Amino acid sequence: MHDQLSSEPEPLGGGLKQRHLTMLGLGGVIGAGLFVGSGAGIAVAGPGIVVSYLIAGTLAMCVMRMLGEMSAAMPASGSFSVHAERALGRWAGFSVGWLYWFLLVVVLAVEATGAAQIANGWAPGVPQWAWVLVFMLVFTGANLAAVKNFGEFEFWFAALKVFAIVAFLILGTLAVFGLLPTASHSFGDPVGFTNLTGQGGFLPHGWQGVISGVLAVVFAFGGLEVVTIAAAESDDPVRAVSRAVRSAVFRILFFYVGSMLVIVTVLPWTAQKAGISPYVTVLDAIGVPSAGQIMNIVVFVALLSALNANLYGSSRMVFSLAERGEAPRALLKVSRGGVPRRAVLASVAFGFVSVLLNLEWPESVFLYMLNSVGAVLLFVWALIAASQLRLRRLVEREAPERLVLRMWGFPWLTWVTLAAMAAVIGLMLTDSTARPQLLWSTGATALVVAVAGVRELRARRA
Repeated sequence: MHDQLSSEPEPLGGGLKQRHLTMLGLGGVIGAGLFVGSGAGIAVAGPGIVVSYLIAGTLAMCVMRMLGEMSAAMPASGSFSVHAERALGRWAGFSVGWLYWFLLVVVLAVEATGAAQIANGWAPGVPQWAWVLVFMLVFTGANLAAVKNFGEFEFWFAALKVFAIVAFLILGTLAVFGLLPTASHSFGDPVGFTNLTGQGGFLPHGWQGVISGVLAVVFAFGGLEVVTIAAAESDDPVRAVSRAVRSAVFRILFFYVGSMLVIVTVLPWTAQKAGISPYVTVLDAIGVPSAGQIMNIVVFVALLSALNANLYGSSRMVFSLAERGEAPRALLKVSRGGVPRRAVLASVAFGFVSVLLNLEWPESVFLYMLNSVGAVLLFVWALIAASQLRLRRLVEREAPERLVLRMWGFPWLTWVTLAAMAAVIGLMLTDSTARPQLLWSTGATALVVAVAGVRELRARRA
């Protein structure tokens, strides 16, 4: 067997069941980006936001399918970082691993801050920084315990989010067909589909609006990758990752595109208010009592769920980097239960730093942290696609029986996906709101790749 395809047994403890992975695949990507951030997309695209989500979701689905193919063939806790190293060299594994780790540790601090802002609204007497500290302590403790605790936390968090989306889709559909009362319609008088073409038509800002919508929503699909990292700690990684990817991709697209279709059908797109979740606006309009508080609870759970998943994913990624000599060897220490505790503590460190940031700058810290990681996800996805192009050929030649899950339309669809990502990056350069995120992220990426190149050069000389 070719050494590039050999898989060492993981020293990490198992414990994740199929139901954990399936729900992680579904719930990992349903977060505040959908429940709250979708409002920004509707503002620039109008009803065309449905097309924006379809484009962004298709891109994410293709990346997930590539990742699922590689992870089923070569399960590893480092997932795409390991794949990139095998396909493109040490520089690629180092770069994508550290970039993704950086992305996750910043985003988990962002999520803790977002959840703290909601909790501060419920209990104003407790300062925002104190809530961040509480959340970081609770989820650090959960991730330091057995991995099955992470699995159970994530299963129930994700189940609540999925239930909320399904309930929203049912209520919205009933309102469209006049089977529910709304603020302006009596029972039995259907809303119909006039809102899709009113207020400037289906594309009130033209295709430029749809493209701006894609830029606003594409990052909401980040989080899908964690399921392939978690699969390495399941009892049957190959079967687990194959089933989780198959069940997740289409359902996620259905949840995202379906809920956007409901939002712009029930109400005119101009009825959405800045800073208020489109879901709250629709639920208020169809007469659901306390809609704002209900969605606040759902968003709160979504943020904590994402925090939990990102802490898990970041700790396993840096552990995998340490295994391959790309991070300090001290991070390899594993507890009796198979938990890389030092890797967990290293990954949560910035979350505790964000407690101090919230103490000093509670109003602006959220925005600055988001801008610092902006487009890193796109660079990670691009390296995943490039790795799959190389590894697929290698697996077909050396071990074709491992291809239990295949990327559609290979290699053409992989190339199309790469071209689409390049187009998104190019469009971000022309968009004044997206440009700062891209520049920050490009700077971080260039720094990491430069360090990786220097390390590889030194290794070759040695």
